[in-house]
Amino acid sequence: MKIAHEKVVSIHYTLTDSAGAVLDSSSGSQPLAYLHGFGNIIPGLENALEGKATGDKLSVTVEPGEGYGERDEGLVQAVPRSAFKGVKELAPGMQFQAQGPQGTRLVVVTQVTEDIVTVDANHPLAGQTLHFEVEVSEVRDATSEELEHGHVHGPGGHHHH
Repeated sequence: MKIAHEKVVSIHYTLTDSAGAVLDSSSGSQPLAYLHGFGNIIPGLENALEGKATGDKLSVTVEPGEGYGERDEGLVQAVPRSAFKGVKELAPGMQFQAQGPQGTRLVVVTQVTEDIVTVDANHPLAGQTLHFEVEVSEVRDATSEELEHGHVHGPGGHHHH
């Protein structure tokens, strides 16, 4: 069975940056399962997997435009320290969820002074060229429920609580 729209695909992957540092990997855990054609994974990787089959191995380079986008310096903001009520210790690298016009975004603290906290709402991998080593471990038909919900259920997929 080949990877195509509405197939559930399970992949093992290792993601590295241009310097070769490992950013993420499924090694030692369940493969990542996703519903093909529904934007569950970044476009550059989804496009490269189209037509592949179980057992296929591929190396995929994904430019920022097909990954997490270019960095947008407009997403870096200085916020009053008072916006972090109840947070005693603030340090660069800490992550918070912030409500914005597009809904909830993850922001990363990049700088802290006495009165001002600088946060960055760019995806941590924005602006980076990504390098994936991928092995397709399974391809199956999606269930009607998975198609209705637009994502995979069960191991490696989405869990409803």
